Amino acid sequence: MTKQVRKTKLKNAVLGVLLSSVVLAPLSAQATEELNALVWCDHTDPALIEPFEKKFDVKVNLKEYEGTGAALAIVEQSQPGDWDVFVIDGVDVPRAIDADLLAPLPADALPMDDIFPALRMEANHVRDGKTYAVSEKFGYNTISFNKAKVDPVDMEDMTVLWSSDKYKGKIAVYDYYLPVMGMVAVGLGKKTADLSGADLPEIKDTLFKIKDNAKLVGEVVASQTALATGEVDILVGGGEWVTAGLSADNPDLDWILPKQGGMRWSQSIGVFKDSKRKELATEFVKYILSPEGQAKLATSSCYWAMPANSKAEAQLTDQQKTALRWSDQESYIANSQLYPAPDAKLDAEMQDVWTEFLQH
Repeated sequence: MTKQVRKTKLKNAVLGVLLSSVVLAPLSAQATEELNALVWCDHTDPALIEPFEKKFDVKVNLKEYEGTGAALAIVEQSQPGDWDVFVIDGVDVPRAIDADLLAPLPADALPMDDIFPALRMEANHVRDGKTYAVSEKFGYNTISFNKAKVDPVDMEDMTVLWSSDKYKGKIAVYDYYLPVMGMVAVGLGKKTADLSGADLPEIKDTLFKIKDNAKLVGEVVASQTALATGEVDILVGGGEWVTAGLSADNPDLDWILPKQGGMRWSQSIGVFKDSKRKELATEFVKYILSPEGQAKLATSSCYWAMPANSKAEAQLTDQQKTALRWSDQESYIANSQLYPAPDAKLDAEMQDVWTEFLQH
């Protein structure tokens, strides 16, 4: 494969999976029931949905959304009972519980003991002893890179991004303020849960140093494409979701959690309180959390990331586990922090810093 063909193939893979606007999974015309799910794009992969449809003779209608605010707006504009299953950012589950959107799940019928302990997130998922959602997938905002062009040892120390000009002009930054500012905070020895306005000047100064070394700041498609096609060699804010799915085509694309740590994100799944098909919706949740469902979800065509169920390991190939850095997960989980969760004032201040960073 020529260099140009490889670049074209990788670019098409990136654009194909990330620009997709598919909202419905392939359906069986003979299905006797329907199930409506509000989901992230990784759930629209037929390889994930079709086994459940066939087993339960059901048509699963999947509507993809981006951002919890957009999901809540969709629910608000819908009739009670329109939706059965909800996939939501793990840190936003309390918002859904507060809005009385979720039904309690039968925790004793779910593989709770198989979920990585840090991903059980009882503070987010459990209220008054009742479980309203369960983590299904997680990953990191950290450093993605091309190990054929970058010394992997350098990537073990996050400060190389701003303390050296070794990779000047070879860096892209993911345009999302919470994970990137969180990464910088971690690199400076701060805890994301304890951030305050007093931390922002140092974070801002460091961001500007990174920007001086960067070639571009871009959203998901632009930043991932830049790395995949060789326009840049390092992506700040990347992770397994950027490179794992492309590693079979280009094994030089990799990611790492540096010694300072990184940001951990997670997504959760639950059942809508007003669902008229709660039993079937719960079966869908059970399927997604099963080792088979978890392996398919982890390697979805939209993006790869770590399955929350540790027993999914047996369902993944060696190549898939290597791309996801399965053997590193114990240390990675221990050395990662959740996104900053600022109050309204701090959030506005952080966004102001990010705006300055973009304009710098």
